Amino acid sequence: MNHCCYILYSEKLSRYYVGYSSDLEVRLVFHENSESRKFTHNAKDWQLYYKIDCTSKTQGKAIEAHIKRMKSKTYIENLLKHPEITAKLLEKYNE
Repeated sequence: MNHCCYILYSEKLSRYYVGYSSDLEVRLVFHENSESRKFTHNAKDWQLYYKIDCTSKTQGKAIEAHIKRMKSKTYIENLLKHPEITAKLLEKYNE
């Protein structure tokens, strides 16, 4: 399994979506075809913005929760600009 925390971006909504998956390819297809009332249903232009490869489900879910708790577009954008933030997250949530 390829555990990861991922961030999608919708230009239409100017919003980010943070999630976890053990199979990112399948999960991206789910978001593209989502017909339910899930958050990603609100736009069809979701693009993969950032991905953090994790060693386990526990680590991936912990990093996802950390990013969501930050509630900050700036924090998400800084993940891309400053790779050391990702390194610190991986170290902090290492099992």
